Amino acid sequence: MAGTLPAEASPRGSLDFDAEAVSAAAVSSPDAGGGAPHGNGGNGRRLARSLVIKGLCLLGGAFLLKHLTKTTTRRDHARIVAQTLSGEKFSTEQAARDPMTYFNLRMLTCPATVLADGSRVLYFEQAFWRTPERPYRQRFYMVKPCPKEMKCDVEVASYAVRDIEEYKNYCDRPKNQRPQPLEVVGDMGEHLTTVYLSKCERGRRCLYEGSTPPEGFPNSWNGATRCTSELTIFKSGELHCWDRAYDDEGNQVWGVRQGPYEFKPGNSSTSGILSETDFLNSLQKKDDASLATLSSS
Repeated sequence: MAGTLPAEASPRGSLDFDAEAVSAAAVSSPDAGGGAPHGNGGNGRRLARSLVIKGLCLLGGAFLLKHLTKTTTRRDHARIVAQTLSGEKFSTEQAARDPMTYFNLRMLTCPATVLADGSRVLYFEQAFWRTPERPYRQRFYMVKPCPKEMKCDVEVASYAVRDIEEYKNYCDRPKNQRPQPLEVVGDMGEHLTTVYLSKCERGRRCLYEGSTPPEGFPNSWNGATRCTSELTIFKSGELHCWDRAYDDEGNQVWGVRQGPYEFKPGNSSTSGILSETDFLNSLQKKDDASLATLSSS
């Protein structure tokens, strides 16, 4: 920010300052001869030092202002979203509050590759908390900045996985036992949905929020013709996800009706809030149709 100070302007300690004060006092004494030139020299040094200090303050203030006002680019937003989506998250607390509506699920996401244009590809899988080795949903997520002409900041597109067995438990495996990054692009199947996220306004708990377009994306499972998704990312790393599907008449045919799933960061050692009996009972009370909808979205 600044180079080495000139010798005469280098900041000095209190002893140096006191020496100058004594010299100035001697100059003002009637018994001191030829003191005026020395007094002027001391004033000059103090003036030079003052100017250097003021200059440094101005440079420091300008640097701080530039740092505080730096604009976050859409590429920065995409990186933040990819980082926040990654990791292990659970719906355990929500399932404990309302076991009749929500399952105790584990969501696991990790980086898979980075494309030439900077887009980040994540692998995602979802399973029941007690059987993480048997995911019922597997996806690739492509996270990239929204195009300039759109009002959003980040788009998160989901893709099918061509060979789900090959990628099962991908994030839990050592890197040398996973499909390699160059293979990932070829293993991305059909495009399913895209959620368009925008940065939340200051003062809110969320970090990003968004959804698919109102018309959604094509979906034909269980009588549906289209599906929609909503996603909210919180500063704590919590995710709220809400997937629903509708038929031609606008009737909801699958997906939770009451509200989004709430996934919170955690680990398996702290996620077993529900007892095994309570969890199994909650599953038995839910109808088969509700369970089947999980694998379709």
